Amino acid sequence: MAAERPAHLDPRFVIEDFEPAYMETWRRGLLEEKVKAALRELEECRVCPRNCRVNRLKDEQRVCHTGRYAIVSSAFPHFGEEDCLRGSRGSGTIFFGLCNLRCVFCQNWDISQKTAGTEMDAAGIAGLALELQARGCHNINFVTPEHVAPQVVEALAIAIPKGLRVPIVYNTSAYDSLASLRLMEGLVDIYMPDFKFWNRESARVLCKAKDYPVVARAAIQEMHRQVGDLRFGPDGLARRGLLVRHLVMPGQTDECEAIMEWLAEEISPDTYVNVMGQYRTQYQVGEIARDGKRRYASIDRRPTRQEIAAAYGAAHAAGLRRLDARS
Repeated sequence: MAAERPAHLDPRFVIEDFEPAYMETWRRGLLEEKVKAALRELEECRVCPRNCRVNRLKDEQRVCHTGRYAIVSSAFPHFGEEDCLRGSRGSGTIFFGLCNLRCVFCQNWDISQKTAGTEMDAAGIAGLALELQARGCHNINFVTPEHVAPQVVEALAIAIPKGLRVPIVYNTSAYDSLASLRLMEGLVDIYMPDFKFWNRESARVLCKAKDYPVVARAAIQEMHRQVGDLRFGPDGLARRGLLVRHLVMPGQTDECEAIMEWLAEEISPDTYVNVMGQYRTQYQVGEIARDGKRRYASIDRRPTRQEIAAAYGAAHAAGLRRLDARS
């Protein structure tokens, strides 16, 4: 029996007959070429904007501390994601360990800044994806894949011929190289990037990547080129498109306004945005430095209700109306 269409669903953003993008890529015989291109990226690593140029095929490591194989920290049906991803049976999240950013406030610092998890080859990751699908998950959600995009391609090339048929979610910080994103074209259905900072200095201090704002803008433009605005199935679950997350941080109302304006003007006024109000002090924020002062004092508090309201107001003022809301 077909699921009843949610009353709020705009028919302009509904896909009646959905097939994952990777099915056409598979039928055209392009998976093998994508794997070859992925391995070339690892050979002189330019997987992310750090451009470390080490040979990860020989297990050489630098900024992300990840060599030939990805580290998987966990894999499970996640019920904490957006409603349109988690549905009733969860989003099939595969959390990769380590990261190419050094966010001082990271909410998952125990796995992103420390080695925690199991090194896993492509067959192992493919097996996790197929298991999550068998458990009824609505999608496969690769979390923090920026530094292991080639390994994701390898895993999908194994999982697809073995029966993977649910949408692929690429859940990223947006610190992605354009080369890696183009490698993912025809494999990813839903891109879900963060857009953290607008200002170069904020990025330099808080995520140790001064080029983050420029990189994120280029990455989000490429993601939107590939998949367009977010669209749903008749059941209200996301099928294909761009979903942008913005974490509201204390004292950064001006940056939030700039991000919302840019999304509306340069991406699309129909961009689907999740304004996230759950920031809390984590990791290095509030540590006592050698001079006795608290580190990163400007973000050593929760955002106020007024700041969260201002973020929603900035989105509306920019003309963005498709804002995520929890049931």
